[in-house]
Amino acid sequence: MSTIKACIFDLDGVIVDTAVYHYKAWKRLADQLGLSFTEHDNELLKGVSRVRSLEIILELNHVTKTAEEQTELATQKNNWYVDMINQMTPAEILPGAKEFLEACRAAGIKTALGSASKNSSTILAKINMAHLFDAIVDGNHVSKAKPDPEVFLKGAEALGVSPAECVVFEDAIAGVEAAINGGMKVVGIGEPAVLNRANIVVSGLDKMSLELLHSL
Repeated sequence: MSTIKACIFDLDGVIVDTAVYHYKAWKRLADQLGLSFTEHDNELLKGVSRVRSLEIILELNHVTKTAEEQTELATQKNNWYVDMINQMTPAEILPGAKEFLEACRAAGIKTALGSASKNSSTILAKINMAHLFDAIVDGNHVSKAKPDPEVFLKGAEALGVSPAECVVFEDAIAGVEAAINGGMKVVGIGEPAVLNRANIVVSGLDKMSLELLHSL
C-alpha cells in the first residue's frame, strides 16, 4: 500500500515555464548596464533567488555594486518581470500539469506549491490554477533558498503530513537536493543525466500518472 499522501510542486519549469521571462528581464538589465549575459549564463540562475541571481551576473562580469545599488537593480528587474507575467494566460500551463493536479486531488492526494518565486500568487491567478493547491508556500514565506528544504518542509506542515509521505516535483538540481534534504521522495522534471539524484525523472507532468506516483 502506498504511503504517499501529498504532492508538492515547484512552479517554474514544472507548472509553467517563466524562465523565458526571467531571462528577458535579466537580459534587459544587463544590456542597460553594458554587461554580458547569455542564455548559457542564464542556466546558472535556475532555482536561485533574485538577489543571488544579480550577484552571479555581476560576478560573471567582474563588476561590484553597493548593497543599495543591488537592491535597486533587483527591484527594476522584478518590475519588468511582473509586467510580463501579468500578460500570462492558461495557454502557458505546461502539458499535463493541470490534468495531473486534478487527478491527484480526485484521488484524495493533497497538493501544495513549493516555490522560491515571490510572484507565485500572481502567476497562479493568471493561469487559473490557484484552486488546485491546498497550500501555497513561496518566497514570501521562507528565508532559506533551496537546496535548504525549508520551502518543502513548510509545505508538508501546511498540509498536515510528514515529509516521508510527500513527493516533490522539481526541475532544478537545487530543488531535487532540497527534497532529499527534507526526507522526501522526488520526481525530476527534465533530463535524467542532470537530475540523476531524483527517484525518477520524466520530461513533464504529461508523463506522470497516479500508478507511477504510487510506484515510488
